[in-house]
Amino acid sequence: MKLLRYGEAGRERPGVLDSAGRIRDLSGHVSDIAGSALSPDSLATLANIDLESLPLVDGNPRIGPCVAGTGKFICIGLNYSDHAAETNATVPSEPIIFMKATSAIVGPDDDIVIPRGSLKTDWEVELGVVIGSKAKYVTEAEALNYVAGYCVVNDVSERAFQAERQGQWTKGKSCDTFGPIGPWLVTKNEVPDPQNLPMWLTLNGETMQNGSTKTMVYGVAFLVSYLSQFMSLLPGDIISTGTPPGVGLGMKPPRFLKPGEIIELGIEGLGKQRQVTKADV
Repeated sequence: MKLLRYGEAGRERPGVLDSAGRIRDLSGHVSDIAGSALSPDSLATLANIDLESLPLVDGNPRIGPCVAGTGKFICIGLNYSDHAAETNATVPSEPIIFMKATSAIVGPDDDIVIPRGSLKTDWEVELGVVIGSKAKYVTEAEALNYVAGYCVVNDVSERAFQAERQGQWTKGKSCDTFGPIGPWLVTKNEVPDPQNLPMWLTLNGETMQNGSTKTMVYGVAFLVSYLSQFMSLLPGDIISTGTPPGVGLGMKPPRFLKPGEIIELGIEGLGKQRQVTKADV
């Protein structure tokens, strides 16, 4: 299934794509794409619904973040060997973990607002993993049992805030609008191998990133297991698993975002995003 949320920001309704790519309303079955609606039993129930029986959503509504009620937005740094090389960084011996504030979450096609004082706002296409049931001390072999599905994430980053202002990376990752997710939460049964997904990003029509989850240092199952040793992963939590090469920081000279630019990005089978950058006022 391709689950989604549509409507005005803060008033989104749950939906699902039918076989023709049309949005069907799911609010008669779940209140939102969140919490217990992401459990294996709930997803199995939704999968048995005749989608043609659901109300058809007219027009082209805004698509919101594909998951609501996210408690933790956990990101993995330098998790692609080729991305580490382009930034002259050493591949970490264990995953680098940092948090992105959940207030950064927006819809896949919402504007990206370049924060005041920013000179180094950057892009990062990433595979997002959405947790479906509580995971604590799980093994790598069983880790995917706790995953509801996958989505596209743009891990927007302000590099000066991240690396030149002291402290943790979080301050460069958490600005408002720095977490576009979606358009869909694609349930894991439609993604047989999360380690074989082509991914791409363009800026003003020019290809910047063209990679694959094949080059992840630490795969999805390992990451879910690893994180669950340190904290409980709860339904709706998102793990953003790192980016392939082609970010602005890695270019010579570096290339960062300016107002009025168009970013498009996607992952095979998970949909695509489109954002316009604008200045904070």
